[in-house]
Amino acid sequence: MAANIPGLIAVAVFYMIILATGIWASRKSKQEEKKSTGTGTEVTLVAGRNLNTIVGIFTMTATWVGGGYILGTAAAVYNPTKGLVWGLMPVQYIVNFLVAGIFFAKHMRDKKYVTMMDPFQLKYGHTLTCALLIPALIADVMWVACIMASLGGTMGIILDISSFYSICISAAVAIIYTLLGGMFSVAYTDVIQLVFIFLSLWMCVPFLMVNPASTDITLTAFNGTFQAPWVGTLEPENLGLWLDDFLVLSLGGLASQILHQRILSAASSKDAQVICFVAAGFSSIIGIPSILVGAVAASTDWNMTSYGSPSPYDRGEAGKILPIALQYLTPNLVSILGIGAIAAAVMSSMDSCLLASASLFTKNIYKTIIRKQASNRELQWVIKISVTVVGLVGMGLAFLGNNVLTFWVLGTDVMYTLVLPQLVCVLFFPVSNGYGAVGGYILGVMMRLLSGEPLLHLPPAIHFPGCRLISGVYVQHFPCRTLAMLISLCSILLISYVTSLLFEKGLLPKSWNAVQSRIYNATSGAEEKADDTMPAASDQLLDTTC
Repeated sequence: MAANIPGLIAVAVFYMIILATGIWASRKSKQEEKKSTGTGTEVTLVAGRNLNTIVGIFTMTATWVGGGYILGTAAAVYNPTKGLVWGLMPVQYIVNFLVAGIFFAKHMRDKKYVTMMDPFQLKYGHTLTCALLIPALIADVMWVACIMASLGGTMGIILDISSFYSICISAAVAIIYTLLGGMFSVAYTDVIQLVFIFLSLWMCVPFLMVNPASTDITLTAFNGTFQAPWVGTLEPENLGLWLDDFLVLSLGGLASQILHQRILSAASSKDAQVICFVAAGFSSIIGIPSILVGAVAASTDWNMTSYGSPSPYDRGEAGKILPIALQYLTPNLVSILGIGAIAAAVMSSMDSCLLASASLFTKNIYKTIIRKQASNRELQWVIKISVTVVGLVGMGLAFLGNNVLTFWVLGTDVMYTLVLPQLVCVLFFPVSNGYGAVGGYILGVMMRLLSGEPLLHLPPAIHFPGCRLISGVYVQHFPCRTLAMLISLCSILLISYVTSLLFEKGLLPKSWNAVQSRIYNATSGAEEKADDTMPAASDQLLDTTC
């Protein structure tokens, strides 16, 4: 089969529009840098803390509505062993944004942090912060790999081109405009991308719904015709696994630099909260077409299409059901719109991951540890190099991934079990200290590894209730990831309280207090004083000697 020339032309035009928007936004970034009271680095990383609220809503929504979200939702609904009850990502994103808006947005923005790791650096110092940075950086790289793999598989099906070329070209475009304008380029291109995602997916839905090969999805919701009902079922023995998945995807994103970068770019804490609340609604609406695609695919007699028999699920292609449905159940021009939506979703998430990783490395490692006297120009080059390296590493991993959900789930898993409890403690529990952070980190890693991970073929050392051998692999049906997160959280608080008490009572010598919290003091007055000076300290971390 020859390559889909009209589709290639359409994608090329879309990429040129995105690149042009990124170039235009880079000029705005330079203008903002001239009039901003902050440094050029601050403009690059958090848009000079002056991001328009509407643009903020678009970039927050577009960042989370990525290839993994669109393809993964459709795949879960279509999969006869899962169904809609397992594909609740639109609902999980609502929870994520609401919790972020209620508990995190005002706190983070009022403190004027630049990255989510700033409170760790202020409280625990550099060494421990670097250890906590590792899982955050790993998660970002995994997200890049996930979304690039999703794009490669989609273009390979609809445009009939090698995924190698589509991944390389898309990565190059995203890297280029992220290098040019930083947060401004990322945010303004997200506006174009989100509009295109919304319009393209919803334009595809009517053609899918009236396809003659498909049965009315209202009839197959609870009584499947060609496979199990697409609503799915939740057996009692799977409740623990379902709850674990729900909490990981609902709360894991709270420990992501991508989320906090948009919160910190807002003009005020009130704007930051508005961005989170509105994004909750937008992200759920954009997830509806993916649900409908999965439902239609589950209601289709594939023998009546050119795809033929066996079904995509029987061929092991359930993870690619969205592009398959667009290719075989809609006209050619409509399927091209669908590939545009996927490309837009991938670009909007990839550029955010690139900038997030570069922010963490530049601000919390290079500037504050390696080169404290680095000039603004030098930091700008470090950001560019970091963006390029993360993009290339993520692109390389994308060639290894067959299931678009694998990297996505693993990345969120890392943030949920390791980073989230640390972030909650450092922000909301003044008693937390370095000893507790180290203890909680070690126990969290141990519990997660001992629980096993089927995606990595890591067998469990601890068999929790409901652990079963499925296709030669042990699968935990107990919420072991949530357990690891809670153990880490409780360990941080308990160890922090005990060590603080021992130092306060003089049972441990002061000379041992090497990793004790920089802020926590036995008296409440000392805590309040430290809290009052934190914003200035945060700004100083970025602004010193630029």
